[in-house]
Amino acid sequence: MIEAFIMVVVRPGKEEEVYNALKEVPQVKEIYRVYGEYDVVLRVEVGSIKELDDFHDHVLRKVKNVEMTETLIASSYRG
Repeated sequence: MIEAFIMVVVRPGKEEEVYNALKEVPQVKEIYRVYGEYDVVLRVEVGSIKELDDFHDHVLRKVKNVEMTETLIASSYRG
């Protein structure tokens, strides 16, 4: 299982539309509207890098008013 955090920049005034478009997507486990450089943060779970690619290409890029994203793939620390 791959967990990723995706920060999303949204066209001004369209945050709620983007939030509503993504909140029911099965790969999106958590979604937050946030303040600062980014407008929305997603926590996404997928089974592989290929599935993450598919999520970006076939879901996220098709959401209107998304201007930019930054994806961070989570890693666990082992001590």
